[in-house]
Amino acid sequence: MKYSLHPEAEEDLRAAARYYRECAGVRVAQALLAEFERSVDLLLRHPRIGAVWLNGRRRFHFRHFPFSIIYSLQQDEIRILAIMHQSRRPGYWRERQ
Repeated sequence: MKYSLHPEAEEDLRAAARYYRECAGVRVAQALLAEFERSVDLLLRHPRIGAVWLNGRRRFHFRHFPFSIIYSLQQDEIRILAIMHQSRRPGYWRERQ
């Protein structure tokens, strides 16, 4: 199993890391990125661990930050569509494939 990151999902992650770096410092931003990596590793081992959510897409919550990975399962790939903040701009990512 492998994963791919939608370009806008990559920007979601960069924007979140930038926010935490500016507001809370480099260590917190690095912790966010580590949480993302941990979550992806878990999803690669257990792709169906995320809850089925909208239109067959799945959502997996970060453990220590208010973000979720929105993804779809394709043959041998996890397609990450968004790194969504859990209380901001709901649904902004829905058109992503």
